[in-house]
Amino acid sequence: MTQLKIGVVVDCADPKALAAFWGGLLGVGTAAAEDGWLDLEPAGEGGPVLSFQRVPERKTIKNRIHFDLDVPDIHAAGERAARLGATPAGEPMGDPRAPFRVWRDPEGNEFCFCTAP
Repeated sequence: MTQLKIGVVVDCADPKALAAFWGGLLGVGTAAAEDGWLDLEPAGEGGPVLSFQRVPERKTIKNRIHFDLDVPDIHAAGERAARLGATPAGEPMGDPRAPFRVWRDPEGNEFCFCTAP
């Protein structure tokens, strides 16, 4: 079977700004850019390509898909995300030994920081 290249496209108002946030959060750089579109480098060997596409409409409802980012410490990860422009969407929840916390990127897209016990 042929290996598929996986891409995840985020609709947004400002591809350059949102890609800067996600690139900083994930520790990856820009792979390609053109007017209204930007690709980040994959986050790991064979990882998906995260792309940002300019669209005219604004986000109005909760995401139907979001990223779960496994981190050793959701509090430290949250502090770093906040410095990059994220805002918390609630308090930590779940199992106290392995909590998670929902955050919003600068355009309001939800994502979670998760820990494992």
